[in-house]
Amino acid sequence: MNPESLPVEIKVLIIDDDIKLCRLIKDYLGPMGFDVDAAHSGAGGLKKALSGNFHVIILDVMLPEMDGFEILKQLRKESDIPVLMLTALGDETDRIVGLEMGADDYLPKTFSTRELLARLRAVTRRYYHKADTQLNDEDSIMVGELRIDNASRSARLKGDTLMLTPIEFDLLASLAKAPGRVLTRDQLLDAVAGRDYEVFDRSIDVHISSLRRKLGDNPREPIFIKTVRSAGYMFIDPKGQGQ
Repeated sequence: MNPESLPVEIKVLIIDDDIKLCRLIKDYLGPMGFDVDAAHSGAGGLKKALSGNFHVIILDVMLPEMDGFEILKQLRKESDIPVLMLTALGDETDRIVGLEMGADDYLPKTFSTRELLARLRAVTRRYYHKADTQLNDEDSIMVGELRIDNASRSARLKGDTLMLTPIEFDLLASLAKAPGRVLTRDQLLDAVAGRDYEVFDRSIDVHISSLRRKLGDNPREPIFIKTVRSAGYMFIDPKGQGQ
């Protein structure tokens, strides 16, 4: 499902074994235009998530039968639906792992309802407005053996398709469309998420790190993405790569 605008009623799936929390979220989000359903086990949650009946998923890490990371792993094989992960307070490892596996954002389980609402609106807006946020009309970009196809939102390196998350693709495309120019974290946030994120800027580094691994790019001797200390990131000008 990839409409060009947000659905009138956003269908949310909460996968969390805390029944009381799920009820509280449903009661809060209902009047805000969200149709909320819940699953309280990993296996049941994954089955519902794969049904294609939802626009966004709130996913807890700690679940019976199957944890949130395994659900996310299985889900990303078939869908790029926005996923907002719930992590234990202060557990940076969970946040990093979740983002690297394809989560769109995260919240500690001590979140406020106001912050939850802002994050949900941000991840759904970014996802369903992909077509409106492309930086230019070029169908594809070639950089050495790297091909970035905007129409299909895919990238290939040496003929092999890169398994990129939606945010990783957006970051790669944004950087590649501005070769030789430093993009700050704020500029990258604008390109991939919009201004609704408040604490997401540090997550940009996690997504860039994961993107580099998939590109086989050594940050000490980069071919594609260079870190500019205290500034941001820069896509290395392809003219310097023999094109």
